[in-house]
Amino acid sequence: MAPDEKRDDIETPGQAPDAPATPEEEIDRLRAELAAEADRRLRSLAETENLKKRLLKEKEDFQKYATESLVAELLPVLDHLDLALAHGKGLAACKDFVVGVDMTRKAFVDILSRHGVTEFGQVGEPFSPETHEALGMAANPGLPDDAVAQVVQKGFTLRGRLLRPAKVMVNKAGTA
Repeated sequence: MAPDEKRDDIETPGQAPDAPATPEEEIDRLRAELAAEADRRLRSLAETENLKKRLLKEKEDFQKYATESLVAELLPVLDHLDLALAHGKGLAACKDFVVGVDMTRKAFVDILSRHGVTEFGQVGEPFSPETHEALGMAANPGLPDDAVAQVVQKGFTLRGRLLRPAKVMVNKAGTA
């Protein structure tokens, strides 16, 4: 050890190790320690409560949207039913077939709606880039600009979350 280094374990005369000068200082030190521990405890409790809330929300979201991928895979079935109805209407030979497909489609839509799926995309509604996918422009003098002029494919939401955007043609005056 070098002569200029001090040793911490050697007491200097008249100095007590880590002892406050008065009992009042000891009380103040203990109060400060108690306040610090109380603050730490409150922060730990708050952190625990926040964790509980976050886990509960994640569990609810998981249960709410657990069917999302299944429903997304079933949407093309609904599209095919719509196509069958569009191609079969007006043909006398397909009248009974169209009635059956229409009943099937209605039952399928009812099941989806019971599980929180809603269909959207109507001619005349305002175009929204959050929920619509613009495929092109069309001119319809009876509609305002930036309104949906034609719905190519319906859009769907699951409990407010977008499953599939509606594919639409957007109205622009003067566009041919």
